[in-house]
Amino acid sequence: MADRLPALGRPAAVVPAPGFYRPASLRLEHGRTDPDARYTDWLDTGALAREVLDPLGPGGSGEYLPVLWDLDRDRAARQPRLPMPAGGVLILAGALLQGVGLALDVVVHLRVAPAARRRRTPEPDAWQLPAFDRYDDEVDPAALADAVVLADSPDHPALVLQGRFA
Repeated sequence: MADRLPALGRPAAVVPAPGFYRPASLRLEHGRTDPDARYTDWLDTGALAREVLDPLGPGGSGEYLPVLWDLDRDRAARQPRLPMPAGGVLILAGALLQGVGLALDVVVHLRVAPAARRRRTPEPDAWQLPAFDRYDDEVDPAALADAVVLADSPDHPALVLQGRFA
């Protein structure tokens, strides 16, 4: 999507949510495979709002931090702020982002049914599946989204527009 927007006259920047995960000492406090911690403790929503969303919102500076935390080194990434071009679109890419109080203008939810998630998730990552089930149950992200991409079959996604886009 980010590659296609400039051709439509809208520059785009992608901010991966994992760049705003908390340090390992906080994120993994309950162990490396705790699905509840994965659901509630990994993303630093305050930092994401403060460093990305608020500066790009009304009255903001127009400059955002592309990444806060280097997960590989488990230390601050020390990246410079970047200016968002006029008319630019920020794409916040990541999982479990709805229902945590982030002020997002448009939400596109990639929906993968639980059975498809189980089939496609590699065994070392299967411990995370209960977090996604809980997210579906508690937040119902497909119902909150402006658009839903049905992605059970990645080669044949289907777009469902709803809300103000329906």
